[in-house]
Amino acid sequence: MTKNIKIQHEESILGVGDDAAIVKNDDQTLITTDMLLEGIHFDLSYTPLTHLGYKAVAVNVSDIAAMNGIPKQITVNLGLSNRFSLEAVEALYKGIYAACDDYKVDLIGGDTTSSGSGLVISVTAIGHQAQDKIVRRNSAKDKDIICVSGDLGGAFMGLNVLEREKQAYKSNPDIQPDLTKYSYVVERQLKPKARMDVVYELKELGILPTAMIDISDGLASELFHIASQSELGVQIYEDKVPIATKTYETAVEFNIDPNTAALNGGEDYELLFTISQEDYEKIKNHMELTTIGYMHAKSKGMNFVTKNNQVVELKAQGWQHLK
Repeated sequence: MTKNIKIQHEESILGVGDDAAIVKNDDQTLITTDMLLEGIHFDLSYTPLTHLGYKAVAVNVSDIAAMNGIPKQITVNLGLSNRFSLEAVEALYKGIYAACDDYKVDLIGGDTTSSGSGLVISVTAIGHQAQDKIVRRNSAKDKDIICVSGDLGGAFMGLNVLEREKQAYKSNPDIQPDLTKYSYVVERQLKPKARMDVVYELKELGILPTAMIDISDGLASELFHIASQSELGVQIYEDKVPIATKTYETAVEFNIDPNTAALNGGEDYELLFTISQEDYEKIKNHMELTTIGYMHAKSKGMNFVTKNNQVVELKAQGWQHLK
């Protein structure tokens, strides 16, 4: 499995092939790790292994991006039960290698062991950034503008589609699901993208966010993280929250409020960040970045302003996995 590994960074002195990797670094080091468990974080009845391998890398790269870091290396640890063939493992690594190419990271090590309870994937990502360029959750300021990349709620609706089709198949295995209509939301669930492009674009625009986080547990939950750690409140507007047409239509079909999907769904892996008022002119016309509100004093609370201009309390239900 290691013959296809390519080293892309001079900092990766030694990767796979010895007892430990060697990494050189002159900046601050960012390290994150994430574990995906079969039956909890993914369902192999509808998750292609190649997509799963890609996603396992992307969710870790997203954590590095959320601190304005540049990912450089990853390690991959697998727990495999005896039902996984060599071809299955190769399919998983195909997705891992594809993500390494897309995000320009080096696979420098890991471990594989047997598992008695299905597939376990643990990825650790290592990133770098200059100390004064690292962005944390706790540094938003009063009157900062709240921004989000991309659109929200798609991954949650994709999961709903996949779960519905799984139940339909269990009831009648002769029925083959047609997911063409739902391709956008299904891909948002099965193969999310880490928004490193946004990190690079913000740098080109001369913007250093004042606080940032990736949206893995839903917009509302992540807003609470930034607000609580920055000791502030927020005010966001319903008509500003970006929801794709396909996500909206799927939510309506499932009798789910599209705002619920955006606020309390999960796994979109978009970037939520705050900027100073002075930086607004730099992004106001950006097609991929949306301003949805602003930070204010903690005493003013966590507010969601509806299209009817009613102010209601923002609540965070958080992301619920398969179980």
